[in-house]
Amino acid sequence: MAKSDESCTKDIRNSGLTIYDPIPKKLASLKIPDKQLERILRSALRGMSVKLPPRSRSKAVKAKICEALGYPVPKCFEKTQPRFPGQNFDTYVQKSNNLQIWNEEVSPARRYVLIFVSKEDLITHVRVLNGESIALLDKTGTLTQKYQASLIDQSGASKLFSGCDTDNLSPLISREQIDFSQRRPTDEPIANEILSIAELFRLLSNVVGMTFEDAGIGQERLRGGALHQCVCARLGYPTFSDNGQLPDILDQLLEIKLQLARTVDLGLVSPDNCSPVTNVPVLNGHVITHSDLRYAVFDATTDGKTVTVIRLTMVTGLDFFKAFRRFEGNILNRKLQIPLPKKLFLPEL
Repeated sequence: MAKSDESCTKDIRNSGLTIYDPIPKKLASLKIPDKQLERILRSALRGMSVKLPPRSRSKAVKAKICEALGYPVPKCFEKTQPRFPGQNFDTYVQKSNNLQIWNEEVSPARRYVLIFVSKEDLITHVRVLNGESIALLDKTGTLTQKYQASLIDQSGASKLFSGCDTDNLSPLISREQIDFSQRRPTDEPIANEILSIAELFRLLSNVVGMTFEDAGIGQERLRGGALHQCVCARLGYPTFSDNGQLPDILDQLLEIKLQLARTVDLGLVSPDNCSPVTNVPVLNGHVITHSDLRYAVFDATTDGKTVTVIRLTMVTGLDFFKAFRRFEGNILNRKLQIPLPKKLFLPEL
C-alpha cells in the first residue's frame, strides 16, 4: 500500500537525492505512483499565481514542485529529458487545450504532468498521465500503434499459456480467496491481495460463451468496454469502473483485449518491457513492471448485431511474445500537437 503523502515527501527529503538522481533499488519505495503524485502536486500548486514571463513561470512552477515533493530546489534547472528524471516526469503548463510536445516522441513509461492555468493566471488543477494515456488522446493519427501481434496458434480451446506469474510478482500473490465486494477495478493493487494468473484464468474462462450487443463498425472501444464489464462482473466487483489507463483492471494488474480479428493492438508499450508501470505503487519492495502484468486476450466473433466470446488466452507480459507473434511498427518523430478533452480541465475529477 502506498505511503501517506506526508511520509512520502519526508522520506524523499531525508534521502539526500535530487530530482536528477535515479532512485536506487534499495530505496524503491521513494517512487511516487501516478495518483499520489497527482494528489500531492494538485494540493501544492492549486491557487498559485503564474502571472510571469514564460521562462520565469516555468522556473517558479518547477521550484514549487521540488518543494512539494521534498527535493532541494536546484540553483539552475538542467535541460534534461524528462525535466524530473528522478521521478520520471515532464511538466506542461497549459492555458489552452493544445498540448505541444517538441522534438521527441511520446515515451510510454514517462509521466506527463499537465498543469492547468485560468485566464487570471492562477493554477486551477493538475493531471498526471502516462505516455500510453497521452497516445489515446491523439485523434489525428500522429501517434501510430507501435506494437502489434497475432496469436501463433489460431486453433483450439482456451489456454493458460503462462502456468505461473513472474518471479517478481509471485511473492505478492494471495494464497486465499479475495472478497471483491468492497473494491473497485481502478483501485491500486494491494500486496498479497492479488489473484494468481491461474486463478484469473479459472474465473475468466466462464466469460467464454458470453454474448453482448455489437456497438457497430468503428466502435472498438465500446465493444471492449462491454467485455471489460463482463470481466469485472465475473471477478465479483460490485460496480464497473475504467480510468482509460493500462492495465484495465489495476486492482489485479490485468489487461484485457477483445479480438474480432487476428491483429492485437498493443499501443506504445511492449508487454515484455521491464520498465515500471507508473500508476502502480511499490508493493512490499517490489517495483511492478509491464512484464509482470497479466493479459487476458479474448477471441470473439460477430454477426453485426451480437458479439460472442469464443476463446481466452492468458499470458504474462514476460511470456507474451511466446504466445503471440510480434509485428513491428513506427512512431512518427515530430512536433506533436494533441487537443486535450474538456473533461481534463475540470477542477475536480
